[in-house]
Amino acid sequence: MAIKKRHNYKNLKIWKLSLEITNDISDMLIDFPKHERFDLSSQISRCSISMPSNIAEGSARTNKSFSHFLDIASGSSFELGTQLLVARHRKYINNDTLKNLEEKIEEFQRMTMGFQNGLN
Repeated sequence: MAIKKRHNYKNLKIWKLSLEITNDISDMLIDFPKHERFDLSSQISRCSISMPSNIAEGSARTNKSFSHFLDIASGSSFELGTQLLVARHRKYINNDTLKNLEEKIEEFQRMTMGFQNGLN
């Protein structure tokens, strides 16, 4: 029987970057209007938390299954990017905050795609 290789998610650069994004999002949401608490704020928070969470969960699985969890994490990052555009349109965040987060999200997406290609 073959031994299945597992990844230590805490050592993965994609996990570390996604956790950094999640923490940046958490800090940003403190300044959001209270009426958004159960709408846009909640959705943004859930998307950002989904990224490192899916990497962590998938890391305990086979490479094929891990790749699926990376797809979910990547999808959450694209969803997060869209929600940040909505937040900017509503003037909840400024252009600098948006640009900084977009750059980190794009880096996460590139790194995740590269890592995923290495699994296959």
